[in-house]
Amino acid sequence: MMTLEQVTKELEIHFKRIDILLPELKSYMPFKESDFENIETIKTIDSFIYRFTKVQDRMGEKFFPLVLEELYEYKRSMALIDVLNKLEKLELLDNSNKWIEYRKLRNTLTHEYPDNEDEIIEAINLSMEAYIEIKKIYYSMLNRL
Repeated sequence: MMTLEQVTKELEIHFKRIDILLPELKSYMPFKESDFENIETIKTIDSFIYRFTKVQDRMGEKFFPLVLEELYEYKRSMALIDVLNKLEKLELLDNSNKWIEYRKLRNTLTHEYPDNEDEIIEAINLSMEAYIEIKKIYYSMLNRL
């Protein structure tokens, strides 16, 4: 199993790379269909989607359980929803349902990208807002440890 230090180092890389992309991404907002006709825009969007997905995955699968482990509150049998509920109960996460919504955004970005442009455009726009909240959650948890 990865250590909290290893996971935080990986997350820091993803956050740093997304932050480098943010000014360019914000210049396209709100995204529209014509943005998918420019190769440079597509590269930027794809980079963001990749990093956003990595952040989502690492936080849900590794970071959150390790935070609970640090607090002696984690059991290996806990499902993600149990982890989220425990984090909320410990006031480390404001609302576990929000995280589930962020997870749905992640799934939309990864599973429906080529099929439904309207839905993916909406998900990209929403994920930009979600990214800011996810980053706040991350740093808030780190500060509490």
